[in-house]
Amino acid sequence: MVKLSSTTHVAVLMGGWSPERDVSLVSGEKCAAALRALGYQVSEIDVDRNLHDQLNALKPDVCFNALHGVGGEDGEVQGLLEVLQIPYTHSGVRASSLAMDKHLSKQIFAQHDLPVAESLLVDKSDATDHPMTPPYVVKPLNQGSSVGVEIVHGADDALPTSLTSAGWSFDGMAMVERYIAGRELTCAVMAGTATEVMEIIPSNGFYDYRAKYEAGGSRHDLPADIPAALRTRIQEISLRAHMALGCRGVSRADFRYDPTSETLVLLEVNTQPGMTPVSLVPEMAAARGLSFEDLVQWILEDASCQR
Repeated sequence: MVKLSSTTHVAVLMGGWSPERDVSLVSGEKCAAALRALGYQVSEIDVDRNLHDQLNALKPDVCFNALHGVGGEDGEVQGLLEVLQIPYTHSGVRASSLAMDKHLSKQIFAQHDLPVAESLLVDKSDATDHPMTPPYVVKPLNQGSSVGVEIVHGADDALPTSLTSAGWSFDGMAMVERYIAGRELTCAVMAGTATEVMEIIPSNGFYDYRAKYEAGGSRHDLPADIPAALRTRIQEISLRAHMALGCRGVSRADFRYDPTSETLVLLEVNTQPGMTPVSLVPEMAAARGLSFEDLVQWILEDASCQR
């Protein structure tokens, strides 16, 4: 853990080069403002591939990682900070890399007897027909914020462009996952305990990028109106998934729940949850009595190397 004082120099890492760059900039600006209000010396870094030189010039005492997606959430930046021995927030190299890989993290969840949906890897260059009986979802292996996600509802639907288009800008491999109808639920882990469960109700029926980050894109019910036994189960799974991946700091687990069949599946764990005005974790923290500044302070206090 880093020793904090009013002279502590905090570099807030934001931006980056992933499709989630714009969201990261908003998260970073909000966190930087909170850190200044808390009395720290703050430098904001719009991260590019020259981050090594930027850090060497600034010489911060600690980095607050507000990056999202590829490059900042997948272990790459974490590895650089370990080499430079600069303490940083959120999960370390291994957990970040595992959580960002949707297929690999699902294998780990299954090994720990956590409920996951049926899925398979598909090489888009080999895809000529539906890879599984619809309904199913196609996801890039290592993107967040629903970037690149497509839902195929029926056998009469065309093969999704993510499996056919030469313009697919992500990895050549995609994950095809059984679509679970029903409710979108989420739960965070903070300080070794699970938060209250939240239900997300998108305005357009799908919790896509717009629903996540535009005002009015979704409604958040906290606590979710679900049976007590289901709430407890989701909290237990969230904590077990956090530990299975070796996460640190705050994480957030996403679920789908079909009340008709009572099917619950864990979709993924986010190691760098958003910190925007419409993000979920700050709302969950507020339900615990923590202001945004309290949350940022707690995340910073947890910073270290060898995470």
